[in-house]
Amino acid sequence: MNIIKKVFLSLIVVTLFGCDSRLVIFNPTGQIGIEEKLIIVTAIKLMSIIVIPVIIMTLFFVIKYRSSNTTALYKPEWCKSKIIELFIWVIPFIIVLILSNITINSAKKLDPSRSIIISDVQPIKINVISLNWKWLFIYPDFKIASINEIYIPVNVPIIFNVTSDSVMNSFFIPQLGSQIYAMNNMCSRLNLIANKIGIYKGISSNFSGSGFSGMKFNIFVVNNNKFNLWINKVKSYKTKLTSFLDYKKLSLPSKFDSVKYFSKVDNKIFYYIINKNNLDK
Repeated sequence: MNIIKKVFLSLIVVTLFGCDSRLVIFNPTGQIGIEEKLIIVTAIKLMSIIVIPVIIMTLFFVIKYRSSNTTALYKPEWCKSKIIELFIWVIPFIIVLILSNITINSAKKLDPSRSIIISDVQPIKINVISLNWKWLFIYPDFKIASINEIYIPVNVPIIFNVTSDSVMNSFFIPQLGSQIYAMNNMCSRLNLIANKIGIYKGISSNFSGSGFSGMKFNIFVVNNNKFNLWINKVKSYKTKLTSFLDYKKLSLPSKFDSVKYFSKVDNKIFYYIINKNNLDK
């Protein structure tokens, strides 16, 4: 019995290894994340209709038809049952149809590039650049930028334009919703919104080299006043990102970078990175 307990506990540890203890995907704080959680939970429940009976029947058959059970009915000529055939084909077929319908509808509804419309709230744009091994966030409307830190106001749609100046990467804020790939010479669009004030974790979910584990950042969801205070704080810094030479120095490979701010940014940098042109000083 002790061996069974040890095996069971080991399986739990292996299953949860590397997962956040809070299971952030199941604790969403944004509209997109909440709807994605609903889809995941629905899919698990539907698949459980098949999986749970299979597990129960497997255990039942192992126990009932064990070699030591001499009372079990032995039928060597038995080969089929219409009732069993009906269950093992019709029920999975129905579940696949339901899951297909959910998948198709949710793929359209939760398309990352689809705008989030909430009354007349003006969305905020953030241009995201994946570097080795850090994240550069440019706020084109405010002409500022930060390394490994995002501030956004609560209940305001955010438009992330995502690219990579190096290898392919993946931009992911688990509690807010969808991940999106950051690809060289391409721009991916991701629309998210945070409905609750707090500090959330952002990660790279695509292996990109030796510094990959340090590509983490914080997302501060605050009220409008604190957001404006942060914007003004960044603008007070002396560091700037106004030339391609400045950017080239910043883009050099580095690991576990601390948060940095740039009070003035040339918005053309983002588009030159996508097109791989040289930006004049």
